[in-house]
Amino acid sequence: MSKPIKNMIVADYKKRFEDVQNALVIDIRGIEANTNNDLRVSLYQKDIHITVIKNSLAKSAFADTPLEGLGNVLSGPSALAYGGDSVVDVARELVDWAKKIDELELKAAILDGELFEGHDGVKRLSDYPTKEEAQATVIQLVLSPAGNLIKAATSPGSNIASVIEEIKTRLEDGKTIDKIA
Repeated sequence: MSKPIKNMIVADYKKRFEDVQNALVIDIRGIEANTNNDLRVSLYQKDIHITVIKNSLAKSAFADTPLEGLGNVLSGPSALAYGGDSVVDVARELVDWAKKIDELELKAAILDGELFEGHDGVKRLSDYPTKEEAQATVIQLVLSPAGNLIKAATSPGSNIASVIEEIKTRLEDGKTIDKIA
């Protein structure tokens, strides 16, 4: 391949992946065409894209970008999986697909500059909460003490109300109320 063609491909990679900060590297070699199409269509419906890349050119394009850490795992046939709401969602989807397709190899993932290598690393990433799940957990933790405080403040009042209701019921039934010492 000539130098101008290589430069064009590197420029294309830079433009295509300029907004991608987190991604997975997979190997889709050996997957039957119909299965490959099913995989790609299923992922595309979730806004997840797969792009086959040339390793040496991708390393050049990823230099000084958030994807630079993937350079060490780019060997052999590689494809970049990215998109979705979060790289954690992408990892979850691909881990599920890897259970169905033996030929699908999960090479690595990168999240905020942290590299997750191999199938085990990608599996570990898939267990992370998504951004929305983490935010919900933080909100729950922040609101939990306030909820406990409200319960504690209203609890004595509900106890008094239940005692008054019991006294009322006993008086209406004609029962006497014993004095408690």
